[in-house]
Amino acid sequence: MILTAQKAPNFTASALLPNGKIIHDFNMLKYAKKKYILLFFWPLDFTFVCPSELLEFNTLYEEFEKRNVCLIGISIDSVYTHHAWVHTDLKNGGIGLMKYPLISDLTRNIQSIYGIEHPNLGISLRSSFLIDRDHIVRHQSVNDLPIGRNIHEILRIIDALQFHEKNGEVCPANWTSGKKGIIASPEGIRNYLTQKYKNHIKK
Repeated sequence: MILTAQKAPNFTASALLPNGKIIHDFNMLKYAKKKYILLFFWPLDFTFVCPSELLEFNTLYEEFEKRNVCLIGISIDSVYTHHAWVHTDLKNGGIGLMKYPLISDLTRNIQSIYGIEHPNLGISLRSSFLIDRDHIVRHQSVNDLPIGRNIHEILRIIDALQFHEKNGEVCPANWTSGKKGIIASPEGIRNYLTQKYKNHIKK
């Protein structure tokens, strides 16, 4: 399922909050208010690639905060399994306390409405959704289970979206923060290409 450029499905579910409290009426849009949202799914707690991703999101949490992005993570585990995982030491396969909420999708309803359920295993694929302040999905990525995400690439995509919103320019291949964008017009792309790829121009 492709949700990019469509309204993000909202949901209400049980959640383990960063303060350690468990609630059963967590609502994605109410929690995020008017922030951007980076909604990410991982397959299962106490597994192998997943803790490295959650810890990397946690390490870079302040970078998301700087960009006014609300991090929300989801798996099919119960909130009590989430609670056990964050209270298990890293050397025993735990992840420690997280700075963002961990949502329980026991019914598998959320992964279903986001279209990222594994075809055979009933768990989610390794998926991320960038949702803007109007609740439109602006980017989505879906990895198969063995392939971990690049969290810095997610930050780059957020930077690209916010650059476009601020300047109206579009972001070319391999764009990173601080580089030039392209004015979205025939003249704009001609100017960009002749400057960027001048060595390719036939003399």
